[in-house]
Amino acid sequence: MGSLENRVALITGSSRGIGKAMARRFAAEGAAVVLCASRRGAHGELEGTLESAVEEITACGGRAAAVVADLVSEHERADLIARAEAPFGRLDILVNNAAMGRWGMPSQSTLSDRRKMLEVNFQAPVDLAQQALVGMRERGRGWILNIGSDSSRQPSVPYRDTPEAAHAIVAYGSTKAALTRYTEGLAHEVATDGVFVNMLAPVSIVLTQEAARFVGHIARSHPDMAEPVEVMVEAALELVSGSHVGRFVHSRQLLHSIGRPVRSLDGTHIVGNASMPADVDAVIA
Repeated sequence: MGSLENRVALITGSSRGIGKAMARRFAAEGAAVVLCASRRGAHGELEGTLESAVEEITACGGRAAAVVADLVSEHERADLIARAEAPFGRLDILVNNAAMGRWGMPSQSTLSDRRKMLEVNFQAPVDLAQQALVGMRERGRGWILNIGSDSSRQPSVPYRDTPEAAHAIVAYGSTKAALTRYTEGLAHEVATDGVFVNMLAPVSIVLTQEAARFVGHIARSHPDMAEPVEVMVEAALELVSGSHVGRFVHSRQLLHSIGRPVRSLDGTHIVGNASMPADVDAVIA
C-alpha cells in the first residue's frame, strides 16, 4: 500500500514541470490526483497539456482528473476547491505549486505585473487554503504544502556584491516572502485541527524537461546549480504524508536530515539520495 492510499490531492500548476511530476509520484503512492492549470490546451512553446498529463497518469493505472482555473482571476478560483472535490468526493491534500514570475529590476517593475504575481503567488494560495480547510477541519486531517523560493530571502550584504539576477526577481521574491509568513501563521492556527501546513523550496534549479530546454547549459557548466526533479518531488511527498508542521524546508536538506532515499516518479525503484546530481542529457532524452 502506498503512503497516499485513499487520499485525494489537488496540485496547481500541474500540466507540466514540477507540478506534473508531483502528480505522477503522488498517484504512484495511491492518491487520486486532481491536476489544475490555466488552460487545457498547449501554452505557447511549452510542451505538455493538462489533458495529456491526466492521460499519462491514468495510462499507468493511476486515478486523475483535471480542473481549469486561471489563478490570476479571483472569480475563477472562487469555486476551485469545490470543483476539485467533485471527481473523488473530497480533498485531503492541497499543493499550491502554481507561480508567476516577471524579470525586472525593482525600480522598473510595473503595477500590472506586480498585481498578477501577487494574485497567483499569494492571494490564490490563501484563498485555496481557506476553501480547503473547511473539509479538512471537518474530517480532522489534511495537508497543505506551499511551494516557496529562496528569492524570498534578503540578499547578503554588501548588496553590490550580489549578482544582478538576484535583484531582478525582487518583485517575485516579495510575493513568496508574503506566502512564507502566511504559511507559518496558518500552520500554527490549524495544527490542533489535524491539518499539517508547510513550505518547501528547491535548493537550486529543478531540472524538469522544460527547465532543461532553457537552462540546461547552466546545469552542465555548474552542476551544483541544478537538482533532479525527483529530489524535489520526494521531499514534497514527505511533507504531504507525514506530520511536519510549520516548516520552511529545502528539498535536499529535508531528505538528507531524515535519510530518505529518492525514488523514480513511478515509485518503482530508488534512483539515488538527497545528494544525487542532475543529469541534463537524461532529462532531455
